[in-house]
Amino acid sequence: MTEIVDSLSNDYKAIDVQESIAHIQNFFAEVPYSHFPVIEEGIYKGCLVAEDIETFEAEKKIKDYLYTLEGFFVRKNMLLMDVLEVYANNQSNIVPVLDENNSYIGYYELEDVIKLFYETPFLKEQGSIIIVRKNVLDYSMSQIAQIIESNNGKVLGFFISKVDNECVEITIKVTLGSLNDIIQTFRRYNYDILSEHQEDNYINNLKERSDYLNKYLSL
Repeated sequence: MTEIVDSLSNDYKAIDVQESIAHIQNFFAEVPYSHFPVIEEGIYKGCLVAEDIETFEAEKKIKDYLYTLEGFFVRKNMLLMDVLEVYANNQSNIVPVLDENNSYIGYYELEDVIKLFYETPFLKEQGSIIIVRKNVLDYSMSQIAQIIESNNGKVLGFFISKVDNECVEITIKVTLGSLNDIIQTFRRYNYDILSEHQEDNYINNLKERSDYLNKYLSL
């Protein structure tokens, strides 16, 4: 898979604090970015928000609105999932990239980073998706892996897809092994199975019994 640093872009230069608001309003009208990095003498100052720029006075300069900047960024050596988290937390489609000396070196576009995520085994490799739920205090990632591997399955990846004060939902992608055996083992460990599976004998048996009862009652 391509390294995330290979997605570094400098197609557009960072906005200088001396730029006029009118010029940057025109810039945002032509590009699809929700934010864009601002620098002063090469030093990253923060991200200008596209929605904010519409309300600024055209005759002023960016330096007059530094207080509106959002200060998120990533390092060029950060992992893919960490970078995606920054996008999600800031509702942005662009993230500035700084080196180890805090110098601005470019930006990542969300579309390019998502393409890298599509190349991960979690999405690219063949497998089955299982969604489980358990009390937020009782679940264990190591236990989840053990349940799958004890049934000769392999974990391609898993992540927390939903969490609240009581329960956590975990999306898992597995390959190999008996999917039905994995599902039944999860149930024995008191995990609720939220995803539907043709291989789920427990659910299939319940459905067959329900169908039989309905036929009997309709006689």
